[in-house]
Amino acid sequence: MTEVAIADAVDAYLQRKAVGDPDGSGAGTYASNAESILRRWATWLEEEHDLTSLFALEVDHMRAYAEELRRRTERGEYTASTAGTYYAVVRAFLSWCVRGGVLERNPAATDRAEAALPTADTRPSDDSWTADQRRELERHVRERVLEADAQSTSERRTRLREYAMVAVLAHSTVRGAELFRVPEDDRRTGATWDDVDFYTGTIRVLGKSQRLEDVPLPARARTPLRRYRVVLDPPSNDWPLFPTGHAPSIAARVRSVLDDRGHDEREIEALLEDATAMELARERSIAPPAITTEGARSILKRLCEAAVVDVDGNYLTPRGVRREHDEVYRREATASKPTLRASVLEQSIVVQETQRSLETDAKQRDEQSETE
Repeated sequence: MTEVAIADAVDAYLQRKAVGDPDGSGAGTYASNAESILRRWATWLEEEHDLTSLFALEVDHMRAYAEELRRRTERGEYTASTAGTYYAVVRAFLSWCVRGGVLERNPAATDRAEAALPTADTRPSDDSWTADQRRELERHVRERVLEADAQSTSERRTRLREYAMVAVLAHSTVRGAELFRVPEDDRRTGATWDDVDFYTGTIRVLGKSQRLEDVPLPARARTPLRRYRVVLDPPSNDWPLFPTGHAPSIAARVRSVLDDRGHDEREIEALLEDATAMELARERSIAPPAITTEGARSILKRLCEAAVVDVDGNYLTPRGVRREHDEVYRREATASKPTLRASVLEQSIVVQETQRSLETDAKQRDEQSETE
């Protein structure tokens, strides 16, 4: 039998799903959502297991994938439900291969593989931070900002950045994987200033539902964030809230964008000889990459050690007392303005039926208020 590459089978599956939506049933949207999940899975198999052939895929490979999802959940990058969704998409693809006669059995649909998936109790405990620990860290970063008045502009910007980071994580329901960049997930590129609406007091993030959600930003989070924005002075709204400080990553982004804009390699190198990558990024309005979740975790770890706050390694969850109904707050905020700041990303990942439902609910509330 002729070998079938995993990447080729994924292409065929996505094409079939995309064109199989003549009545607007949602298959096309499913294909759009599933594409990045399946392609990342295929890349992971190749990089971690040197596996590219569909026929060579075994139960042990799928168990290893489930274990990888579990590790990322334990690190706080994914929720258990998101990890389950990713696995389910891969399992559905392999079931399609079985129905088409390409595979004899589905290696993902086995107890041995699925037993390694994370459960709701796998994620880091939100109770790891007490209210006193959170307040102590906030006191520490706030005092550092006050001390920075006599420091350089660069140092003041760094300390305000740390204060804003702590404040947003401490006083909103935003998760680390929603605020910072997750290298393994090409949709989680980090929040930008375009996502922040100071007027309504919300920030738009890609939630664990894999849809864009408007999350409330309380005043305790907004004020430090606004002060930080003044000193950061981003040249455009697509600038990340928390840009990376990794010079090679910034330089790579600058080179890539300048190349796309038609500059040849010699011109690009000449520009980089006269300025740092960050200076050139500002001058040419090139948004640098956002800091990664690991980078943010390192910063929080350093701050916690300096403040003598021991949170047992869960540095990206500094909520003293989480709201019992976080998801209700998120749904209400998103439903209250369903079409605000619609983006290409939103159009590609938001299920159309859900969007129409939100709009209908909002319209009904408006009509009801008018009759009252």
